[in-house]
Amino acid sequence: MLDFDPQYSTPRIEAIGRFIDKHYALARPVSCRMLQRGLNDVYLVTASNGERYVFRLSHHRSRGRADVRTETAFLTHLRGAGVPVAAPVPTRDGALFVQGEAPEGPREGVLFQEVSGRDPSPTDAGDARANGRTLALMHNAAQTFSSEGAVYRLDLEHLLHRPHAQIRDSGLIEDADVLSDLESIAARTARAIEAYQNLTWIYCHGDCHGFNARINDAGEAVFFDFDDGGPGYLAYDLSVFLWAKVSFGRALTPMWTAFIDGYRAIRPITPHDFEAALRFVIVRHFWLMGEYASRANEWGSNTVGWIAREAAFLNAWEAENFADRLF
Repeated sequence: MLDFDPQYSTPRIEAIGRFIDKHYALARPVSCRMLQRGLNDVYLVTASNGERYVFRLSHHRSRGRADVRTETAFLTHLRGAGVPVAAPVPTRDGALFVQGEAPEGPREGVLFQEVSGRDPSPTDAGDARANGRTLALMHNAAQTFSSEGAVYRLDLEHLLHRPHAQIRDSGLIEDADVLSDLESIAARTARAIEAYQNLTWIYCHGDCHGFNARINDAGEAVFFDFDDGGPGYLAYDLSVFLWAKVSFGRALTPMWTAFIDGYRAIRPITPHDFEAALRFVIVRHFWLMGEYASRANEWGSNTVGWIAREAAFLNAWEAENFADRLF
C-alpha cells in the first residue's frame, strides 16, 4: 500500500518497449525514447529494421477517459478515403488500440507509423493552405462516418461551460473582477453562438492549430493528434487555426486567409459558419484555459498561472470584432 496514490505516473522506457513487443508485430528488438510528457505521453519507437513509429499513451483528463475507440475508427475511415493522416497500426490481434494498467488506473495506447516530412512554418502561406485543404478533405470524408457512440461532443457544454467552471473553481484567479469579466464574456459568447441558425455539425479534428501536421514531399499537410476530436461545430474546427494565429500576442492573420483559401479550394464554407468562427476563437481560448486549470494540482499553480491574465486577450478580441454587438 502506497502512502501517496499517484495522479499521473511516468512508465519506464523499458516497460514501454516490453509493452509494444507484447502487443505489436514489429521487428525486434525495439528501442524507445520519450518525445513528450504532458496531456499525453508520446514515445518514438524504432524497430530493429529501422522503421519508426510513434506510441501515444493517453492520460486522464478532466473531460474523462480518452475516446480512442472513436478516434482510431475515424482515422481508419479517413485513411480509406485517401485523406493524408497518421492512421493507427493494428496490434497482433488486429485491434486499433490497447489498454495497459498503470498505478493510477488503466491507460490507453495507440501506435502510429511515424509521419515523414517537415514541421509546418508558422509564417508560410503555402503550409497554411495545405492545412486548410487537408481539413476540408477530412470534413468531406467525415460526412460518411458514423460517430454514434462517440464519448465527446464538441458542443458549448464541452468547449465553453465546463472549462469556464474549471477556471472559476480552480482558485487560480483571486481577482473577483476578473472572474466576473470571464463570466460575462462566456455568457455573451454562448448567447451569440446559440443565436446562429443552422451551424454545420460534423466530425471535427478538434486541434487543427497548424502544427498537428507534417508537410510531406508532395506539399500535403498530413494530420495527426486527433484525440481532442469528436462530433461538433465545423466553425469551431476552423476557428482553432485562427485562434493559433492571434492568441498569446501573435499577429499572423494573413495565414488565416491562406488557410481559408486552401479550405475553400476543396469545400465551401457557409456564411454563418465563417462568421461564427470568429466567436469560437473565444470558445477555444476558454477550452485551453480549462484544460490547464484542471491540471493545477498536477503541474502546479505557477505553471498554469497565466490563465489569470487571459481576460485581457478575450476582451480585446471582443472589442476588435464585435464592438457593436457586445450588449
